[in-house]
Amino acid sequence: MREVAQQGWLAAAAGDEQVMNPRMLLRVLPWLTLAFIVFATLSSLEMRPRIGNHVHFERFGAFWLLGFLFAAVYSRRIATVFLLVAAVAVGLEFFQLLSPDRHARLGDLLVKLAGGACGVAVGWLTLRLLPGFRDLLARAS
Repeated sequence: MREVAQQGWLAAAAGDEQVMNPRMLLRVLPWLTLAFIVFATLSSLEMRPRIGNHVHFERFGAFWLLGFLFAAVYSRRIATVFLLVAAVAVGLEFFQLLSPDRHARLGDLLVKLAGGACGVAVGWLTLRLLPGFRDLLARAS
């Protein structure tokens, strides 16, 4: 078991079974974040998770995190990451038109686009300006 921990693997609670290495966790994290955002955006208002009364802050933060994580994991494809995050924001606003209890608004879209763009930019700048962060990601990959 000690050898498994030294290799950087997450061990299952019931033994030495290798569950997920840091590289896989790092690659899955942005996709899980995307899945959560899709759920939160398209689910009914009663099921939608809320932090507080500041919905624009929630939207901005969720898309900032999404952009940051995708930029960190796919750092060599920053333009593609930006387009993906923007397409997700536009697509989710469009799909809200299909739900009778949801609404699509230009203001919401702009907040999501701004959050995603800021997240991608901060992720890209972090990798460029902080070699320790870049080295951490390189060790996990």
